[in-house]
Amino acid sequence: MGRSLRRSLRRSLPAVAAVALATGCTAQAVGATGVSSSPSAATPVDAEPSATAPPATVTATATPAAAAAKVLMAEGTENEQVRELQARLRQLGHFHRSPTAFYGSMTAEAVSAFQRGRGLPTTGKVDETTWRKLTAMTREPTGAELRPPTANELDKPDARCLTGRVLCISKESRTLAWMIDGKVVSAMDVRFGSENTPTREGTFKVDSKSRDHVSTLYDTPMPYAMFFSGGQAVHYSSDFAARGYNGASHGCVNVRDKGRVAALFDQVKLGDKVVVHW
Repeated sequence: MGRSLRRSLRRSLPAVAAVALATGCTAQAVGATGVSSSPSAATPVDAEPSATAPPATVTATATPAAAAAKVLMAEGTENEQVRELQARLRQLGHFHRSPTAFYGSMTAEAVSAFQRGRGLPTTGKVDETTWRKLTAMTREPTGAELRPPTANELDKPDARCLTGRVLCISKESRTLAWMIDGKVVSAMDVRFGSENTPTREGTFKVDSKSRDHVSTLYDTPMPYAMFFSGGQAVHYSSDFAARGYNGASHGCVNVRDKGRVAALFDQVKLGDKVVVHW
């Protein structure tokens, strides 16, 4: 190789090295000074956040507002606090039935009415603010206010119920009143058959009783059954006790208070009158 060629090659080596650096398979961004801007060369991994990073207090400031809006009761809730809620709303004229301890659409409407009248957000749900306002405006409910004889108010008895011993059953108020000579001895909530299996209306007599009866058609328990019209009877229903008016019977008159219907069973005699009316 000529001497002049060797000198030319030595002068070109720095340029070749620079090209190799720029085209490497793990090339990183290079700053204006030619120094790699990788975390190990320029910015420590535990460096302070930049001024444009979101402040750490952003999420913390939302916590008090979320806590203030905490919902205590809403549709579907079933407990003793709901019973107290309904009794307090009734004191103010917003709830027009006896307390049931179940938060349904009627309770939600009553809560909304209370909220509207006090300038609160109308949600139909009871949050801490609504509960504080309600308790401040009402008194502690009495035992009679919390647990009246029936959840549904008794309506005016049918004229056929005013004489003798009668199971006076109203489809209008969904109640059964055990009456003797026109006076109510006891009362309880009831539900009836569905549209496909309706409870018959009219005047009947108790023709048989069965304390631990089981349906031969549906193989379901019918405790304290008092039959008055073929296979239709007044009896305790655990389904009614659990689901309320979300269900229906196969034509019988369901009672959800087991203690009340058990006591009624012991008092009713064969031949006593049964009136099912609107």
